[in-house]
Amino acid sequence: MSDEVVYQRNAMFRMQFEKAQESYVLLFPEGMVKLSESAAEILLQFEQPSPVSAAISRLEAKFPGVSLAQDVAEFVEVACDKKWLESC
Repeated sequence: MSDEVVYQRNAMFRMQFEKAQESYVLLFPEGMVKLSESAAEILLQFEQPSPVSAAISRLEAKFPGVSLAQDVAEFVEVACDKKWLESC
């Protein structure tokens, strides 16, 4: 996976905050996935098309002092496998 590949959330999945779950969820025709806080933060970076490197920069600015590159890259890989993210 290249840091410059542009990804966005797959339109088949709707992301929203659910008060009952007290978390963000991904809704899709077959069900729902409850997201951890970190998963939600990462996926929110891809509401609009974005390269991974830009998402990492925005997250590291939001959470200073923490190196997030490896964690974000690993999550993006999993999210692509699950079809939550797609390359543009």
